[in-house]
This record gives sequence, structure tokens and C-alpha cells, in this order.
Amino acid sequence: AVPTTPYRPDAPHSRARQEDLDQILADLALADRLPFTDVPEPLPPRRILLTGATGFLGSHMLLDLLRHSDAHVYCLVRAADEAAATERLGAQLRSYKLPWSSEIRRRITVLPGDIRRPRLGLTDEQWHTLAHELDSVVGVAAAVDFLRGYQSLRGSNVLGALTLAELAATGRPKPLHHISSIAVFNEVGITSMGEDDPLAHVDRLISGYDQSKWAAEAALRRARDHGLVVTALRPGGIGGHTRTGAYNPQDLSSGLISAFGRFRTVPAFRYLNAAPVDWVSRVAVAAICEPDAWGFDYNLTGVPNTLDDVVRDMALGGMHVRVKDWDEWRTDTLARLEAEPVSELGFLSRVLQSPTALKLCEATLQGPAADAERTDALVAALGLPPAARYDAQAQLKTFEKLAEDGLARLPHKDDQPYLWFAETTEGTVGPVGAAAATPCSMALTLSIAGMYQLVKERRVDVTGEVTCPAVHPEPLTVERGDVWIRPEEGIPLQHGLRHQLLRYRLRLRDADGGLWWLEGRKYARARRDLWRQTRALTVEIGREGEAASLLGEVVVPADSYVRDQIDGIKVDPRLSGQEKRAAKLTWLAWFGLEMGRGLLAPFARAAADLLDLRRTPTLTEHHR
Repeated sequence: AVPTTPYRPDAPHSRARQEDLDQILADLALADRLPFTDVPEPLPPRRILLTGATGFLGSHMLLDLLRHSDAHVYCLVRAADEAAATERLGAQLRSYKLPWSSEIRRRITVLPGDIRRPRLGLTDEQWHTLAHELDSVVGVAAAVDFLRGYQSLRGSNVLGALTLAELAATGRPKPLHHISSIAVFNEVGITSMGEDDPLAHVDRLISGYDQSKWAAEAALRRARDHGLVVTALRPGGIGGHTRTGAYNPQDLSSGLISAFGRFRTVPAFRYLNAAPVDWVSRVAVAAICEPDAWGFDYNLTGVPNTLDDVVRDMALGGMHVRVKDWDEWRTDTLARLEAEPVSELGFLSRVLQSPTALKLCEATLQGPAADAERTDALVAALGLPPAARYDAQAQLKTFEKLAEDGLARLPHKDDQPYLWFAETTEGTVGPVGAAAATPCSMALTLSIAGMYQLVKERRVDVTGEVTCPAVHPEPLTVERGDVWIRPEEGIPLQHGLRHQLLRYRLRLRDADGGLWWLEGRKYARARRDLWRQTRALTVEIGREGEAASLLGEVVVPADSYVRDQIDGIKVDPRLSGQEKRAAKLTWLAWFGLEMGRGLLAPFARAAADLLDLRRTPTLTEHHR
């Protein structure tokens, strides 16, 4: 169940410190010193200042600005000089699997500077040039640290935003597009997070990060009273890229997902407001480039995940997780991180031990689903991909990258199988070049650790026994076995006459310790015996390290196929009844589709040959 601790103003760490509140009020007053400005021309921007281009979201936004506009982008990068700034920007883009080409360098100007310094650390000449030449300012740069206090973060997150507002209001009128955060609603007990809903009560924001994002957005709301056009873009958790798998190791959402997958436990929560970086970046850039979208607030949170969604997605991927209450999950995760240290998850360990950061986590996990009605309307109007749930398929590449980097753990064949069934075959084998007269049978169990295994590898795990007197009088044990479904995408063999349906590869050990191998294939042909083709397996057997010594064919008995491989499917008993039915149907639908494609291919090839009206037959056609 979701924890529902009521708000108690007398509880420890339930209110902001008075000195932080005093500083926030003082910082808000700075917005009143901004110059008054006129409305900018409603034209797509051609010269843009972008801060935060070396960050995770900012780097993707830089590429999207270049892809989807004709703008020249000025990138403010913290470095000693232009050469160092350019090198740093290129290194960061490459680290996120983004291109860094001469065309990109041609369309950007790298400015060494610092968002924390007056006038961004630029010279007076640079400042005045930008003030009169720019037609858009995009502020992405921020210090994202859940452990530091407001006093430490205000320079980057609040004063930096006000400096950008000053630049936007100076000289040529230009809009300011500010990357805010859904953290402006991070108050325990808040009931709604709509784009036009009131922000949290600042005195009930405990984390310095939450306070700084709230103060920045509140200050820029005051700047609107001075005529400045301010667009507030509020991402929630920013997940990894759906195609490249690039992720932000310091993002709380990535840290939590890593812990979920690594330790197979999740804390009870209401919603996770998270979306992949490629979608967040694309929608943010669309708002920047569309004048009719300027001046509003947008929640770039995608479709929220519920607890059931996350548990179901992980189960589908072969990672059955236990749901624990927040305190139990936190204690267990800290203990495991201490027992199995992972340097990349050190920040998560520190967050889970910080009283103020815990309030941020509590508010995040107990908060409502963010509403994004205006964002959805903008996406629909511009014909962009609509928001979708950040589900198992969208997270696939990211989870692989997390596992590769040691942060998460993918399903393994030694784990409890997600789904399994029996397969028995009977037939005969014989020496190579001779008749197959010796009985041979197999009693196998085919299993998958998760649907991820099918999507990624198209492979099924195999255990069981092979009985073949021609090899050994006692049954042989399958030490390791794999079955590939439509290997090599079913590329045909033997002049296109035989299309691969399944390929078996078994490593066998006999009772005396000898090692053998068995290779088997099921083929599809343009013949009427389709039922037998799905059951017949051509096999080769040989000693390990040697060529095949036995050849033959084994067949799944017709009366056992449906009984074992359809009605006899077993599913992880830890799943609910509904999840078990979904697992069976998903497997049968996927496997049936693959077999259907494999069986259809030789008939399509034969039909193409029949329709070929060339006058000169090829050698292959003569053979047929």
C-alpha cells in the first residue's frame, strides 16, 4: 500500500529553515530590478543562446535545435577559454552518444562563461553584442544536487536564471525559455500538479534543490510583469534515450530504476512522473521554435507510471520484484549498497541517508500524477509523437546500458524462469553416410528468463536429457542448451528451398564425463506437410571438438505438442493470475507470429518463381 503519512508541521524536517526563506524572499525581490521590455517579434528564432549544453538534457536540446531549426546557437560553457570550452562540449556530446561533426561546429559558437557570475562571466562587449543580436535565450543550466542547501544552489539555479532574464530584457526584446522542474510541486501532501496549478508552499519544501527551482520560477513569474515573455518547461524524471540508451547517472529516476533492477525490490509509490530524454528534448525545442507556444507553462512529464505498471514491466522483462513500504525499502537498499558498493550509485546512497533529500523522495513517491493538458495540445498541434508511458520497451536500451555499466542486473538463465514448457522428441540417428537406425529421443525443458530475452536475443534456454544408445547407453545431460527462433532472420539455405525455423545447440555430458554436442534445425519448405515441419528436427551429434559422427531426425509426437507446448506452459508462480495469462498469451502470440513468418517465406519464394516470366531460366531454376 502507498504510505499516507499526514503532514505534521511539528515533525522534524517538515519546514524550510528560516534563513533559507529569508534568502528566497530577498532573491525574489531582485526580479523587481529587471528592466521593462517590449513584446518580441513572433518569429522562429535564428540566433539562440543556450546554457547547459554540456548537461544531459541540454546536449540533446542542442542537437534538436540544430536539427529542427535554422538557428545559430551560442553555447555558454564553463571553461577557462574557448578552446577548452569547445573540447568540453564535444566530449560531453560524445559521452551521450551524440554526433560532434564539422557541420555542428559550423552552426554553433562556443562562449566560455559561467552562469553563476555577473553577466554570465562575459566581457561587456560580448554581453552587449548578444543583447542586441540574439532573438531567444534558453536556460537549461542548473546545479542538480539533492544534498546541497539553498544557499549553495542559489547562484546557479536562481541568480543564473535572473541573469538570463536580464539579458533577455536588454537590447532587442527576446523570449526566455526556462527549464524548470516538476520539483516546484514537491510538497508532501500536494493534491494536484497541473500546468496552471499553484506551486507548492515554499516553506514546506525541505530540499535545497526544490527550493531553488521554486524560487527561480517564482522570480521569473515576476519578470513577466515587466513584459518579459517567459516559457517555463517542467520535466519530471528524465529517463534514458529510447534509441541510444544514453542516460544521466546522477538523475534520481535513473538511480531508482537501477536499484529496482539490481535488487529486485521497489518502494510503494503512487506515480513516477518520468519521460525519456529524446521526447522531453524534442517537445521543449518545439515550444522554443513555435512563437504561439511562448509565454506559457508546460509539464514535460509524459504519461506517469503507476506502481502496477512498473511491477508488470519488470516482470515481463524477467525481473520479478517485491514491493516494500518506503522505510523498509530504504533500509534494505542502503544495506545492499553497503554490502555491494557500486560507485555510480554512491549518490543514491547519500540521498537515502540525507533527511532533507528523503523529504524530496517522499514527496516524489507520494505525489499525484502530473497533468500536461497544454503540452499534449501543443504536441498534437505540431504533429509530434504523443506522450507515451516510459515502459519496458522504451527503457530497453537504457537498461542494457545500465547493466553494461554495472548499475543494474539483467535477467540471467540461472534466475527463476519466467515461463517454461516441456518438449519431447523421438526418432533415429545413424553414422554419417549410413542409414539412421538407432533410436534417439530427447526430454527437454524450454524456458525464458523474460520477454527481454526474446526481444533482444530471440533465444530460449534448454535443460533436460538426451537418450541415444549410439552415443552412450545412459542418458546424456544437457549442460547448456539454446534454441534460436528464426536464426539469422530465417535466411534460406540450399538455393532458397529451406528456410530456418529453429536452431538447437546443446552441450551434453555423458555418465562417464565425456562431452558431446548436438546441433538441430527445423526447416520450412514449400510443401503441404506444414504440421510435420513444425515438429521435425534434423540433428547432428559429435564429440566436443570433433566433427559430427551421427546424423538423423527426431520429431515431436503429434499428441504431445499441444499438450506440452501450449496447454502445458508454466509461468513463474510469484505472478498473479492475470499476469500469468498475459505471459502465456504474449509468448504464444510472439512465437506463433515468428513461426507463421517462417512458414510463409518458402511459399512466397515459390510464388515469386512461378510469376517470373524471364525467358532464360537460371541454373537454380533448372535445378528446381
